[in-house]
Amino acid sequence: MSRGATLEAPTGVECHRSAFAEVERELASTGPEAFHAVRRQALERFLDSGYPTTDQEDWIYTNVAPLTGMRFRLARRTGREAALADALRPALFGALEGNRIVCVDGHHAPELSSVHYLPPGVRVGSLRAALRGEPSAIEPLLTRLADPEAHPFVALNTAFLEDGIWVHVPRGVAIAEPLQIVHVSTGAAGGPQVSHPRTLVVAEAGSQAILTSSYLGLGAGVRLTNAVCEVAVGENAGVELVTIQNEGAQTWHFETLQVRQARSSRFSSRLISLGALLSRSEVNLVLDGEGCESALDGLYRGSGDQHLDMRTVVDNRQPHCSSRELYKGILDGRARAVFNGKIFVRAGAQKTDAKQSNKNLLLSPDATVNTKPQLEIFADDVKCTHGATIGQLEDEALFYLRTRGLGEAEARRMLTSAFAGEIVSRIHCGVVRGQLERALFRREGGGTRP
Repeated sequence: MSRGATLEAPTGVECHRSAFAEVERELASTGPEAFHAVRRQALERFLDSGYPTTDQEDWIYTNVAPLTGMRFRLARRTGREAALADALRPALFGALEGNRIVCVDGHHAPELSSVHYLPPGVRVGSLRAALRGEPSAIEPLLTRLADPEAHPFVALNTAFLEDGIWVHVPRGVAIAEPLQIVHVSTGAAGGPQVSHPRTLVVAEAGSQAILTSSYLGLGAGVRLTNAVCEVAVGENAGVELVTIQNEGAQTWHFETLQVRQARSSRFSSRLISLGALLSRSEVNLVLDGEGCESALDGLYRGSGDQHLDMRTVVDNRQPHCSSRELYKGILDGRARAVFNGKIFVRAGAQKTDAKQSNKNLLLSPDATVNTKPQLEIFADDVKCTHGATIGQLEDEALFYLRTRGLGEAEARRMLTSAFAGEIVSRIHCGVVRGQLERALFRREGGGTRP
């Protein structure tokens, strides 16, 4: 190398190897030595596998090859998180009052959080603090539900697991008001930036909780948000989780939600995907106790050149479990979407009752969707159905509204909102539902709804 020459920053998976080397000492100081071994193993798993390619069946319609040419810089805590309060306020879904815990670029931001109205015994806080102060309380579940060996992006997240959100609801306790979990990614100078948000939710036997989890983008710039959320639902417990992805226009967003349900528990997921240039949201349920009930609802809305990939797996391992699943997509412009839903029934899971449906509305001739509902059944006494539809707005419905005095644009907007409304109406938190309805109304070009 000639005098004065400089080494170029690495791209692809190598930029993550380099970032890990820079922060490994700090990572190792967070939690016990055995846990840091988990990080190192996860990094090696990711480096061995690399980014997924379209040669892999699960990624055939989602191309992440552009990531291999990017030099991602790991987002770090800046100490200026409090200055984001004004910018964050209009982006939040749900009232600013009440219980709210915020992460900025994967790091807990206490100056933006407000947790004051929780029942006795409920614990909400930083994963970093828990790993340092009481690792035995979270180690049995953290990284045990979402397996780094099974997924490259989970492995990458686990390698950089330093901080995040921890929610613990003790036995028999109910959180009456929704708890807001907010993950914010920020744009910064210096090129593409990557963050790895992590959330762990533990609901013990007989407990109840309603949670909202928002992924928001502030500022401009290319970003990679690589999120993992693990939820353990105890026996006879109930958890409702509303997830809203509304990242920036240059963001690559990947999220894995991994849920394990114990006997007679109830879990519902309402997933709304609106933002990001490319997003992939995976919801994986393991029904690991007899008599579990689950409901998975999703709404994805794409326009321009957006790409939205939705994946669900409901793994029935025990008998007498039921699940209901409805995902809806609305696509305009040159937007592309993928839906792949699988219901898996193991040999011992007799009396399983599962239903899955995917419905898509194409508003443009250039919009496309690839949908693949699947059943894999190894039991003989089950009731399982699945189906998918792709269509456009009905001419008769448009004509009917036009004859009632509505213009074509308003008629199309009304029908589109009604299509989405079936999912939005299932969100029990009225504040979140109302703000989401207004956001969708603006997205359809409806101005500001009172």
